[in-house]
Amino acid sequence: MPDSNVLLTAIRAALAAGSAIMEVYSNPIAVTLKADASPLTLADEKANTIITTFLESTGIPIISEEHKLLDYNTRKTWPRCWMVDPLDGTKEFIKRNGEFTVNIALIEAQQPVLGVIYVPDSKTLYFANVPSGAAYKIVLESHAYYEGLLADATPIHPQPIEAKGVKVVGSRSHASAATDAFIASLETTHKTITMVAKGSSLKFCLLAEGLAHVYPRFAPTMEWDTAAGHAICNAVGIRVQQVDSPNELQYNKADLLNPYFIAQ
Repeated sequence: MPDSNVLLTAIRAALAAGSAIMEVYSNPIAVTLKADASPLTLADEKANTIITTFLESTGIPIISEEHKLLDYNTRKTWPRCWMVDPLDGTKEFIKRNGEFTVNIALIEAQQPVLGVIYVPDSKTLYFANVPSGAAYKIVLESHAYYEGLLADATPIHPQPIEAKGVKVVGSRSHASAATDAFIASLETTHKTITMVAKGSSLKFCLLAEGLAHVYPRFAPTMEWDTAAGHAICNAVGIRVQQVDSPNELQYNKADLLNPYFIAQ
């Protein structure tokens, strides 16, 4: 089980990164394209540097979207590692809709055991130590960590699907025909389907706090996109299951691309 110091380090890192992200957000945003044509901003780079500085103090190796990925022959020997997306939802950041997050997760035996998600625009923090079986949320007055933050946070809980209706949360920027087909299949067993569109890892948070019931993902994601949200969901009893397997998503694989999944 991760100790409290590891969780606090991840929280401090997320808050500090969030502060730097908002400094960039308050000015005109310059965008460059990475080799895969995905957008990159100064906020991604600044947040990554800050998070790396915090997490290096733990002595646990780091996998980050903005790091050069080490060979799998090296990574597979790690008993645990950090999985980081310093700015999840860069497209939402560029659109200035506030739906972007800082994602930090700790992976052990290919599963997330700790997750921290910070929403800088609303100063909302979610976190969970999975073995404890609980996840928490707190809305802060500033991006600064303070003693007593953990005690001030409120436990969150999912809500069961009602026979008369189900809330499906989907991506604001990554829709797919397969997702539409899955939603159509739900209509055969539920009278009402309500769609909730959200960017970034906020979709996992909505499940964990009972604001949505199902998150189907039939479009590409990387491990750093899902690990922190997966941890928060698992802590409250929500599975993040592969579409083509009875297993949940796994992490620190040879290929960090996730298979399609359904969280519920």
